[in-house]
Amino acid sequence: MSAILSADDLNDFISPGVACIKPVETLPKEELKEPNNAYEVTTEDKVPPPPDAPPAQISLTDCLACSGCVTSAEAVLVSLQSHSEVLNALDSTPSIDPQLLAAAARGEQQNGLGEGRIFIVSISPQTRASLAAAYGISEQQAGYMLEQLFSGPQGIRSGGAYKNGFTWVIDTNVAREACLVLGADEVKESLAQSSSNEQAQGDNPTHPKRPILTSACPGWICYAEKTHPHILPHLSRLKSPQALLGTLLKTSLSKRLNISPDRIWHLAVMPCFDKKLEASREELTDLAWQTDSQSQTKQGIRDVDCVITTKEILMLAESRGIALHDVPRTPLDPSTRVPFPDPTLDSFLFPSLDHPRHRNAQSASGPSGGYLYHILCTYQAQSPGSSIEIVRGRNSDVVDYTLKDANGGVILKTARYYGFRNIQNLVRRLKPARASRMPGAAARRLGGASRKPGMPAAASSASSAGLGTDYAYVEVMACPGGCTNGGAQLKPIDLVASSAPAAPATSNGGANADLGLDSAPTSGTATPIASSGTSTPQQQREWLARVDEAYFSASDDEGEGETVGTKSNGTAAKIAADNVNGISPAYIHSMLTHWSNTTSVPLDRLAYTTYRKVESDVGKDRDKGRETERVVELAGKIGGGW
Repeated sequence: MSAILSADDLNDFISPGVACIKPVETLPKEELKEPNNAYEVTTEDKVPPPPDAPPAQISLTDCLACSGCVTSAEAVLVSLQSHSEVLNALDSTPSIDPQLLAAAARGEQQNGLGEGRIFIVSISPQTRASLAAAYGISEQQAGYMLEQLFSGPQGIRSGGAYKNGFTWVIDTNVAREACLVLGADEVKESLAQSSSNEQAQGDNPTHPKRPILTSACPGWICYAEKTHPHILPHLSRLKSPQALLGTLLKTSLSKRLNISPDRIWHLAVMPCFDKKLEASREELTDLAWQTDSQSQTKQGIRDVDCVITTKEILMLAESRGIALHDVPRTPLDPSTRVPFPDPTLDSFLFPSLDHPRHRNAQSASGPSGGYLYHILCTYQAQSPGSSIEIVRGRNSDVVDYTLKDANGGVILKTARYYGFRNIQNLVRRLKPARASRMPGAAARRLGGASRKPGMPAAASSASSAGLGTDYAYVEVMACPGGCTNGGAQLKPIDLVASSAPAAPATSNGGANADLGLDSAPTSGTATPIASSGTSTPQQQREWLARVDEAYFSASDDEGEGETVGTKSNGTAAKIAADNVNGISPAYIHSMLTHWSNTTSVPLDRLAYTTYRKVESDVGKDRDKGRETERVVELAGKIGGGW
């Protein structure tokens, strides 16, 4: 998303855009001190607001947050999704004794866990790649550095009122595995339903219409909900890895330990500001999986309590007086690890030799999780001799993928659309044709008046339907270049610790000299990555190439410095026999079944979500133009106008 919204830009005024989703209902009215004086006249700007007037309430769940409304309510919500709130949470209450958690994992009877919270952090691979590129280290070393920061003795645990750290540091790739397998299942089930009964297509909330569109990008979801509701039946119902992992942690721990979900504090570290919006969605709270009697609040307890971005990692370390480049880049002592209370989920969340960590695969999977690539691999595994044909579109962010059988027949056609400029083209192609009011339009829709000479009726129908008849699945992301280029990732103009080693030269031209980057000085001060304080488009492209290289090279350092355990439950044999793109669908399904059974919650309430059409009331005929007048009035009051 756009980085326009920041805490520094917020104030107590409201400046709604022309198409504000949730406009202010009324202006505050001042009660006259002398009600008997009916002829008192004053100017509008001299009337102070009533002292008890509540602030305008427009939350991040109501606003795309890239433009338009900015209020004091926004400031509160943004502060709840910042590095400052992380430190406030850590310093507000002690953490639950790790020994009690370890005893619970062993199944020993306990008198209770006492007071306090469990602090958990999940970290995206794109964040690790961004830090790896900035510090000239491997993606795995960046992961170890973050583990030490959040849980190690030299990290944030070294300060604060309670010396709190995070009990568990989890790689969101483990949740991504489940999302990829469930995503492939969703496509197969939806296409099967579509071929058997076209009229029922999309009626089942877990079966979106063809083409199915990725729903893991919250910026794209907000855009669709607020501007193109005709897209909603096409959206995948599957939760994003961030949301799925949040639900898994809150449900499993609250059930296993018999504690309220609000005692489990989950932090997510993401490459995107819009992930803060996702965490604020009402659909991603305990209201979605708890019964009415179990729910503690009407608003619900978030599955993800707070989201901070890659840039805010630097702020978090600085606020604790930690030099991030001095944090060790080695794994934590295995003897200090607290087992997850559920042994089955423990082996899933913290992979070992039997279930190795899912790496970021190859460059063909893309920098946004590999949804499209995994679906293609799933179908290809079922079609021996098949091949994938790749055709680039009008730019590098539009790519067509066609899976063909050994005889050249089309098995599956998919596409990738990154960036809002390309998304707008996609949306236009999916928009239903508007019925014409011209005489004879009905006949043309039914017959061949609109067909070109020689074109069969079926071809004409396919042409008018456009994308809907061509593609089975489209991977959609709001950021050009995908998630490694998220709006909250480190950029060439950002500051990093200057004593970090210079990034080595790469085949993509990623050397410091090629990027116009400063060599790392040794004075211990911060310096901009770009020596001039600004970056050219060429430098930005080369910087993104460096981040992508760190992201895709993660598999090269697998096992480097890792301490892995051994198990005798046969999981490794299952994975070897059942493998799609390095992931075992059978293992994932067994884990999901276990999760559902132990929490007594159906999987469709745990792993899937819903979307809603959001309409603006601005300019509606029922108000007879009053909405526009009110917006102009408010804009004039704060010195703006349009």
